[in-house]
Order: sequence, then structure tokens, then C-alpha cells
Amino acid sequence: MNYGYQYPAGLIITNTATHTGRFGKVHCLADAEATFVAENLTENGSATINGITMKASTEVEGVITSITLASGQVIAYSL
Repeated sequence: MNYGYQYPAGLIITNTATHTGRFGKVHCLADAEATFVAENLTENGSATINGITMKASTEVEGVITSITLASGQVIAYSL
């Protein structure tokens, strides 16, 4: 899925703190387990997507407002 956005900035996340903002794409740098809160993505009807396993080089696109990692590294691109 490509929304055609140009992302003005990126945030490299390597810790387990919750990071908030408006992110359009999350790119996995090293295998990661992540929890997202999103405006336009759901998991079983919930805006909180829990414990998604991402392999290195995979991406998730959407309007993501919160990212928490249990492990791994990602770069989150701001909208």
C-alpha cells in the first residue's frame, strides 16, 4: 500500500518506551515485536494492534499514533 506521502522526518526507535505522534510508515530495521495504535488500521475491530511480529525490512503503512516495542528496532516516518 502506498499513500504517496513524502515523509518529512523519521524517528528511530530502539527502546520499549511508548512513542506518540502521527506516523505514516513504520519500517523494521531489526526483527521486532510492536504494538501500534492507529486511526485507520484495526485488529479484530480494535484500533490497538497488539504484539505484531515484524521481520527486518518489512513495513506497515497507515495513520499510526502510538508505537511501543517489546523488542527490535524500527524507524517511524512522520506524516
